[in-house]
Amino acid sequence: MTTLDGQKYGRPKEGDVNALVATENQLPSQVHGERLSALERLVDDLGPADLYWIAAWSAARAERLQRGEAVATSAKVAGERLTILYGSQTGQARRVASQLSTNAENAGLSVRLVRADAYPQRELSRETHLLVVMSTQGDAEPPDDARGLVEFLLGKRAPKLPGLRYAVLGLGDSSYPDFCAIGRQLDARLAELGGTRFAPLGEADVDVDAVAAPWTVHALEQAKQVLGTASPTRVTTLQSVPSRAVHSRERPFAAPVLDNQSIVARDAGRDVRHVELSLEGSGLSYQPGDALGLWPRNPVALVEQWLAVLRLDGEQVVNHDGRSLSLRHWLAEERELTRLSRPLIAALADVSGDDDLKRLLRSDQSPALAALLADHQPIDLWRRHPGVWGAEELVAALRPLTPRLYSIASSQKAVGDEVHLAVAVVDYVAHGERHWGAASSFAARAGDDQRLPIYIEPNERFRLPQDHARDIIMIGPGTGVAPFRAFVQERREIAARGRNWLFFGNRQFTSEFLYQVEWQAALRDGSLHKLDLAFSRDGDAKVYVQHRMREQGRELYAWLDEGAHLYVCGDASRMAKDVHATLIDIAVAHGGKTPERAKQWLSDLLQQGRYARDVY
Repeated sequence: MTTLDGQKYGRPKEGDVNALVATENQLPSQVHGERLSALERLVDDLGPADLYWIAAWSAARAERLQRGEAVATSAKVAGERLTILYGSQTGQARRVASQLSTNAENAGLSVRLVRADAYPQRELSRETHLLVVMSTQGDAEPPDDARGLVEFLLGKRAPKLPGLRYAVLGLGDSSYPDFCAIGRQLDARLAELGGTRFAPLGEADVDVDAVAAPWTVHALEQAKQVLGTASPTRVTTLQSVPSRAVHSRERPFAAPVLDNQSIVARDAGRDVRHVELSLEGSGLSYQPGDALGLWPRNPVALVEQWLAVLRLDGEQVVNHDGRSLSLRHWLAEERELTRLSRPLIAALADVSGDDDLKRLLRSDQSPALAALLADHQPIDLWRRHPGVWGAEELVAALRPLTPRLYSIASSQKAVGDEVHLAVAVVDYVAHGERHWGAASSFAARAGDDQRLPIYIEPNERFRLPQDHARDIIMIGPGTGVAPFRAFVQERREIAARGRNWLFFGNRQFTSEFLYQVEWQAALRDGSLHKLDLAFSRDGDAKVYVQHRMREQGRELYAWLDEGAHLYVCGDASRMAKDVHATLIDIAVAHGGKTPERAKQWLSDLLQQGRYARDVY
């Protein structure tokens, strides 16, 4: 490729770069605000070569416009392309959408792949062929990168769409009562606005590919019929898709365990492990904010519980999905044993004939179903509602075992070819029996001579500011502090000028102050500027991170008003909601905003990428 002056494409001349830097703060007014934020999101994670190419392309386009030449725009070819729009919290929807885009291109379709928060909402009225891949988080909430778009589509400002042909693939988790709620809402709303489906709504559970693979084949066949095909080409991609690594979710790396130690006191009541893994020879790399995917194995004791309760022979060979494995192998390595789901309850109700279970599945029993899903593992229901199960029937009823994601607790700049995790071990007694977690137990018992099957799951929306002078506020109780260990390490390594403020909470100071020595050292060396602590069981009244936020409300708001980035990591069901509500109250108390304006202010921070959440 050649540049404007005919030289071979490469690094711009020093004078050109200096000129660009000098004019950075003299941008025309229409490039500030939302447009500048959108531009920053689009180029996030691109390397120097990509950015130089974009600079050259932009300059060439500007010259053609100055000469009065016509320039083709994406809007002019909108009727000839398929727009694939995705919203993703954990990376699953992004993965499916990226593969769908590749398959569509290979089929000869013109494609635009775009993340929801990078999609210009004004273009929706001009779309003619739209395919949406959208996840649902927790209790029927959209992923953070799609909140703005979902609110727009469901609101009164959404345009009529009589010329739109569309299809929606929803991703969800049937261990929550409102399975695929956002996908269902969008599918119904697009029809209400006048759109016409070219494929029926797809609803994928945690074993995403079981539904997504056949659904995408059908959807692409329908898209080819309504669009026609051309030479394989992509119109544009409004997001960054990392190049495929040798190791991935489908081909995990067997990472040697370097260290595995408890980081809480013996009397803490629950174990938290600091796990260090080697990435040497894997080709894997990560950034602060990314997650590590771990393919688990169920605890041996849990497998034996199942075999005993159901009175089945673990050595019996079961043929399923073209594979012949012992029942013990199916239960240990292939099937989900620790997470209850609505379809599993329905299957158990059918086999046991239990009217109470059938009643739970009625639409008016959602609160009772939610309580059951949150408080029980499958084995609890099997004990309470016995039925006669065959080995093949059991394997068919259970969901496939899927990887668990852990926020990475290290910066690769600081630890090299290693990756660190903070793992809260699930091991408790309930309903008279001992219970375990799959991945946490697997990681906790991994010794120095073992390897763990892992991969990197990028988290594009949980990134440190590109401007190293920006302040950051980190809110991470419990193991939610993991990514902030990575953030502080990274900011120390790059000598970032911005200040770092951490809110951390747990139950007790003496036994559960995770990484206490490191935080104290960071305060001394200046890589951590403020640390606020909340230990809920150390006093008469329970104190949580949101209480410390309120106490520091004036200064916290001042940091945000001056451009700080805010990050929250941890439990989505309670903590994240409480923190969100506290931020609104702080904006009202110290920002002079009405409650409605405070909510909009926080929504704007989210859309600008200055308020990021990694919640689970």
